[in-house]
Amino acid sequence: MAIELNQPALRQARSLVREGKVVRDERDDWSEAAPTADDENAFIEREGWTAFSHWHLGVDKSANPETKQAYSFPYGDFRRVHRSGVISGESRAGQYDHTEIEDELKKLLDLIDSSAD
Repeated sequence: MAIELNQPALRQARSLVREGKVVRDERDDWSEAAPTADDENAFIEREGWTAFSHWHLGVDKSANPETKQAYSFPYGDFRRVHRSGVISGESRAGQYDHTEIEDELKKLLDLIDSSAD
């Protein structure tokens, strides 16, 4: 399992932040804000696997791309970027030595914080 930075997801996340589609919540809010398995299934059914992948900054290219196991480090709720999701992902990426993903999540957090109204 080699998790890589999902570049299309990063581009989408940056774009959403620039458009103001951000929830500026706190670190511990992600457990409540993160999509449930039912939310994920409904999104996949409606939008497809490619759209689902764009909500995850980690991708395991050796995994079947039509499985949830191929994607990690979610950052939003399928509509908006959640600051809490970015913080959670950054922490987890650091914990498991996914340096590139951790670095990009730090930059994304800086972008969120610098774009605050």
